Amino acid sequence: MSRELFLPSALEVAPHLLGATIAAEGDDGRVAIRITEVEAYHGVGTPGPYDAGSHSRDRRTERNASMFGPPGHAYVYFSYGMHFALNLVCSPEGTASGVLLRAGEVIEGAELAQARRASNRGEGSATPIRPHLLARGPGNLAAALGITRPEHDGRDLFAAPFRFEAAQGPAAEMSSGPRVGVSGEAGGPAFPWRFWIAGDPTVSAYRAGRNVPRG
Repeated sequence: MSRELFLPSALEVAPHLLGATIAAEGDDGRVAIRITEVEAYHGVGTPGPYDAGSHSRDRRTERNASMFGPPGHAYVYFSYGMHFALNLVCSPEGTASGVLLRAGEVIEGAELAQARRASNRGEGSATPIRPHLLARGPGNLAAALGITRPEHDGRDLFAAPFRFEAAQGPAAEMSSGPRVGVSGEAGGPAFPWRFWIAGDPTVSAYRAGRNVPRG
């Protein structure tokens, strides 16, 4: 996989990430995940409709600064005071566009992913999480990979601790639809900006969102 993949907008990039593998190396080991579900988000400077569900919908801030950075870098944020989420920055530097990794299949480092998930929940002795649930949902995916902020925010996706590999073999059947918990522009249609591998058990359950007011 090359950095040029991330030069277009997130909406163009997102479908091409399905089936690709992302790995992250930490002090405790390495976990690799096959991506099965993603969501596209646009912001300031990105052509297209106003995206009220995006962190960068109106302006650049200290929190979302990495989303305006060079393509092929990470944007990590802390969601609802509970978990981190990993986004892949797209579009030329200065514009705001990113793909949220929503779900995936752990294909390497399953024991480490289990330990990280349990530690993240404060349940070191909890019953093991079923394999298809290890990286189901953006918070769980980031926890399995060991992603945190500020350690990984703004980091180059084509340098340590990350490693990318393109999808192997023919593309799987893809589905698309509204993003989970995000409707889009107030008064407008639900954006069909979520993409997933049809029938894959790791894909997260859909939850309708409410419209977010502009500004």
